[in-house]
Amino acid sequence: MADHNKFGKLGEQKAVDFLKTSGYEIKSLNYRYLNAEVDIIAEKEGILVVVEVKSRNKGFLEDISHVITPKKVKLLTMAANRYVEEQDKEFEVRFDVIPVIKNADNFEIEHFENAFYHF
Repeated sequence: MADHNKFGKLGEQKAVDFLKTSGYEIKSLNYRYLNAEVDIIAEKEGILVVVEVKSRNKGFLEDISHVITPKKVKLLTMAANRYVEEQDKEFEVRFDVIPVIKNADNFEIEHFENAFYHF
């Protein structure tokens, strides 16, 4: 596995750990539908949370609006819709972004709830 893939997986695991300690139940990791992949699908208080994780080094920071493109939003919403259909259950769905920033040996985690709307 390439180093950037290992780093991405490590960031996703840090995000999973963060969500669990924040009271989220992890439903699925790396959920795929057609060309879409959702990093984390979690649930908290009856809300289905679709999470995009962005792992970065301290010196490589981007504005979230540049990271989550309209194409990415379309793919995430398509996959989330499919997941909800598979569960055959009504959910309120929220889209979050969790940047995981590596700074030396430490990781800084932010959690942007309702990072974008799918309408």
